Amino acid sequence: MSQAFGKKIIASARVIAGPQSSSAENGHDIKAVARSGLIRIAVIEDEERVRNALVFQLSTAGFAVLAYSSAEELLESTDAKDFDCVVADIYLPRMNGLQLQEELSRTIPYASIVFITGHGDLSLGMQAMRQGAVDFLEKPVDDQALLNSIARGVRLSRERRAEQFRRIEVEELERSLTSREHEVFALITTGLLNKQVGAELGTTERTVKAHRASIMTKMGADSLADLVRMAGILQIHSPSKTLE
Repeated sequence: MSQAFGKKIIASARVIAGPQSSSAENGHDIKAVARSGLIRIAVIEDEERVRNALVFQLSTAGFAVLAYSSAEELLESTDAKDFDCVVADIYLPRMNGLQLQEELSRTIPYASIVFITGHGDLSLGMQAMRQGAVDFLEKPVDDQALLNSIARGVRLSRERRAEQFRRIEVEELERSLTSREHEVFALITTGLLNKQVGAELGTTERTVKAHRASIMTKMGADSLADLVRMAGILQIHSPSKTLE
């Protein structure tokens, strides 16, 4: 890869990463990693010469890079959940790239993966893309194509990781609700008025208002729209007899 490629990657890395953050001290904290400016790349390549070349090129470009000779080695690593993008040869020994992709989707659903190959199997590449791969690049890898793919992978991974953290955060808040507040939460986020919720639950409108205020406080919501978004994240759906 060219020297110009390294300069392009540095520029793109700065744009993707944004300002540096000290919150990345705990590498296994989803929130810390999502907010960190450091971009972590995993390289999986069984051919040592190619692996070392990729590590050198991406490291000198400013990425934090760790290399693995097999898919199993990555999955067994304590760093597996920290990477913003995985660059892997699709023809790996034992567990191949597609099997790795399947395992990552199960255990690390926010992980993004860019495949490289020296065999040019288009049908295999299409399968990988259908299963969510960011790209499928043939060796020798085009500098700009790899740069663009890594940039897309980093953005995608961080968006997914942020969504996962938000879901975990909302789930923690939801656990603070009482059983009655859960019922009120589910009903008011379907669009029912306080008096309709009261009729549904066999209680007064005044009591519903009190529950609603408590829910807003516990969930850290500023408006009903905030609660509706949280209900969507939690996939809360409450069929209502009032709406029938």
